[in-house]
Formats: sequence, structure tokens, C-alpha cells
Amino acid sequence: MNKKIFISLSILCFLGACGAPTAMLGPAYTLTSTGNVTQAGLSYGSNHLITSYTGKTPIENLEEITSKNIPKKNNIQKQTLESEDFYQLVKNKIEKSRGRIKLSNQ
Repeated sequence: MNKKIFISLSILCFLGACGAPTAMLGPAYTLTSTGNVTQAGLSYGSNHLITSYTGKTPIENLEEITSKNIPKKNNIQKQTLESEDFYQLVKNKIEKSRGRIKLSNQ
């Protein structure tokens, strides 16, 4: 019994890099949780089909889709800093500060 476990773990360690180990993770979980071989095969097949068609894994495709919908914070900050309203606000604050400094120096 222990010999079989040791051999299995050894083979898994040496051959783990032969293929994408995460490619079978989802279908293996599906198979163990539901016991449905057809569903696990369909899951693996659809993931493989999507990867071969798009060149990206389904997770990478999902990340790309969701990142397009989120506006980038840097662009909003840049637009704010370059706006005329922001320039006028800063200019008015500087003039008020100068006036207070001149009054306190007199």
C-alpha cells in the first residue's frame, strides 16, 4: 500500500511538467464531485477548444473582457489635472494664500 502511494507520488512529481497540470484540475474536480464522466469530458473539451481557437485560456479571456469595462484610474486623474477647472482652483488657492501671508507679515 505504501509502495503504491510512493510510486504514484514519484511519477506525479517527475511527469507533472509534461502538460499543463491546471488543464485537468477543473474536469478532475467535476468528475470527483459529480461522478459524471460526460460532464467532466465536456468541461475539458470545451476548455481545450476555447484555448485552441483563441490562443488564451477561458480565464484569460474572462480577465480581458472584464478589464475593458473598468475605466483606468490614471486616465481620470490625468484628465482632472489637465482640466481648466482644476487650474483655476489651484490658482485661486495660491492667490488666497499669498494674501494671507502678506497680511500676516504686515
